[in-house]
Amino acid sequence: MDNFDSSSLGSQDANKPIPFDDSGPSGSGVSHAPLDLGGGSAVQKPPAVAPKPAAAPKPVAAPKPAGLPATAARPAQQAAPTERVTGVKTFFTKLHPGAINFLDEQIGKWLQENPSITAKWTNIVVGEVQAKKTEPNILISVWY
Repeated sequence: MDNFDSSSLGSQDANKPIPFDDSGPSGSGVSHAPLDLGGGSAVQKPPAVAPKPAAAPKPVAAPKPAGLPATAARPAQQAAPTERVTGVKTFFTKLHPGAINFLDEQIGKWLQENPSITAKWTNIVVGEVQAKKTEPNILISVWY
């Protein structure tokens, strides 16, 4: 603070801390005590309650659907492919019908040109792509 002019302070000391409003001899009546919101005193502690011992959870059997054999009760989950992913190809286009039709043709052509590729996983995301203008696009990733 090179441009600080202490001559305008008069008889005050510039290094002395500024007191609270209520710390002077007259006091302003401002309280720094916690605010009481009506649910009892803010400084009172609630009575201690002894913790109850936790009861062991009881196993609950899932209800079986009526009329179905036990093997058909749950739909089979699709397992992840066991072969390793060797690459990914991402296609994207703007969100309007002509561009999406062109994207379909592009993906089909790429799969025909690469018959050795087996798609193992796909991912589809819709988001904004920045170019000259920021526009919503669809991005399709084919993991092979």
